[in-house]
Amino acid sequence: MKDFVKYFLKRVLYMVLTLWLIATITFFLMKLLPGTPYTNAERLSETQIVQLNKQYGLDKPVIVQYGRYLWNLLHGDFGTSFQFKNQPVWSLLSNRIGPSMQLGLQAVIFGTVVGIFLGAVAAMKKNTWIDTLSTLIAILGRSIPNFVFAVLLQYIFAMKLKVLPIALWDQGFASTILPTLALAMSPLADSARFIRTEMVEVLNSDYIELAKAKGLSQGQIVARHGLRNSLIPLVTLLGPMAVNLMTGSLVIENIFAVPGIGEQFVKSITTNDYPTIMAVTILYSVLLVSIILVVDILYGLIDPRIRVQGGSK
Repeated sequence: MKDFVKYFLKRVLYMVLTLWLIATITFFLMKLLPGTPYTNAERLSETQIVQLNKQYGLDKPVIVQYGRYLWNLLHGDFGTSFQFKNQPVWSLLSNRIGPSMQLGLQAVIFGTVVGIFLGAVAAMKKNTWIDTLSTLIAILGRSIPNFVFAVLLQYIFAMKLKVLPIALWDQGFASTILPTLALAMSPLADSARFIRTEMVEVLNSDYIELAKAKGLSQGQIVARHGLRNSLIPLVTLLGPMAVNLMTGSLVIENIFAVPGIGEQFVKSITTNDYPTIMAVTILYSVLLVSIILVVDILYGLIDPRIRVQGGSK
């Protein structure tokens, strides 16, 4: 327990340092962007620009702006948007985080569960038509962009069959089904591919032969040994993937008219909305490093032989 606490605190320290570096690099990169953060800046007089710079604190030296930014960040203040009528950035993003995270979580859960099932069945039925079909699905899911799946799903289920809304986010859970399926193709394909590869290797191991000799059924062998040992590399893969999906897919959100965070992020870049750019970057980074920490902890839960401090004891 003492080793685990020490490890956990060490990882938290690394997380804080990582977030500080990301915030610092992002801040100074923003200062290198061309143009100004003001709409129709060419129509503003020099006096108006000076007044706006003073209002937003852009008239101060860069190092002073940086210090204020870090101080506000420590207090949960991401600043005020330049492009949306002085609206607080957190208020602007908080309304969009929910839809993006909902779609991301649904896509990860559905894609992972179905992918694990396909990969496990393919490994158990190696070199059969089931294996070939699973491999084909994985290849298609990885090689075809998700926006192509989105258009196909809209055409089939919304236009032809008319059983699901085409792009109406206010229709409840039904409106999330098609974008979730489109986003889920990537985690589904990756999960199926990884599980199939790992399980084929595991099922050919010596201890699996021993388990068979003890009279365990194929299902018991897969559940107790094969699947458990095959999940370790998949957990590593799913961490960053989950964050990517939860922060939203710009193309999918546009296709299905989802009021998510991806669209807002791109708009903030094109308009030099510095506070919004930095807020989304920090949000993404917090999610990513948190997921990485969870993944490291899950290693020990999936396989007790993996120790926090490394090495066997």
